[in-house]
Amino acid sequence: MPVTVREIADKVQGVLEGDGSPEITHLASLSEAKEGDLSFFANKKYAAQLATTRASAVIVPQDWKGESSAGALIRVRNPDRAFAVAAPLVAPPPPERWPGVHYSAVVSPRASIGKNVHIGPLCVIEDGARIGDGSVIEAQCYIGPDVEIGADAHLYPGVAIRERVRIGARFIAHCGVVIGSDGFGYSIEMLPGGIPKIEKIPQVGVVVIGNDVEIGANTTIDRARFGETRIGNCVKIDNLVQIGHNVRIGDFSGVIAQSGIAGSAEIGSGVRIWAQAGISGHLKVEDGAQVGPQCGVARDVPKGAYVIGTPATSLREVAAQSLLPSQMSKLRKRLTELEAEIRKLKDGK
Repeated sequence: MPVTVREIADKVQGVLEGDGSPEITHLASLSEAKEGDLSFFANKKYAAQLATTRASAVIVPQDWKGESSAGALIRVRNPDRAFAVAAPLVAPPPPERWPGVHYSAVVSPRASIGKNVHIGPLCVIEDGARIGDGSVIEAQCYIGPDVEIGADAHLYPGVAIRERVRIGARFIAHCGVVIGSDGFGYSIEMLPGGIPKIEKIPQVGVVVIGNDVEIGANTTIDRARFGETRIGNCVKIDNLVQIGHNVRIGDFSGVIAQSGIAGSAEIGSGVRIWAQAGISGHLKVEDGAQVGPQCGVARDVPKGAYVIGTPATSLREVAAQSLLPSQMSKLRKRLTELEAEIRKLKDGK
């Protein structure tokens, strides 16, 4: 249903500047927006787009003082959060998944299915699996023996969860997620002639996932070699992330796309690991640290540090290194001046 600009401003608790009467029917980026669209502005690099946008309304930071051609501005403290609140008022509702088991699903009589659970087409639920109340298991998901999933989970199509994995409440797994696959565990014995013989080491541990965890599409989390691979509460993991066996990630941490965490690494609470970072095994990234994009981490990262580059280096060290060329240029110039002064002194003698 259409909603007015003023109604959106009230909903997000923003301060309205401009015409609040137009109806908003769509969401759009600043560059693509037209009359009837709502957009948002949170990054100064898009200031030029805000100055020329045709949106009927734009959500902006409360202290923004730049130009805008939008019909109205809605000033808020946190544009990202406000836009998340406003979006459901305008966006199409998500597909409804009614409670029940599709006729093509295979559900073991020894599985325990909670109240108001949706199980979609071609799902397989094995012996001893336990699925909490209100959960949605979409098409072609596999839930292995003795898996536990808490209440109000949502598994999108094609998720595979292997045996004995334990997952908390309000879990979200997007398409293609694999949890509990075997880790990269092998022993190597050198045969005569220097040929390596590679033998698999059984991976007999489990994966334990806390409450309010969300995992992006095609991410994989390996089961422990023994013991647990553990993902804490409120952890958010992006698409195409690889988490190795026996890794531990603390509460409220985030791992961004295409990153990899090798076996037995310990990631603290409130850590941010940005896109395409690689973290070696058996090391620690302590609470509140950040690992920058495409960073290669081969040693422990202290609490609250921000490291970038390969090998990983602190921002202070990178800043010092970046100054070296200009410092060398100044030194060369000064050296040339000093040499000229010495020649003059010699000529004067």
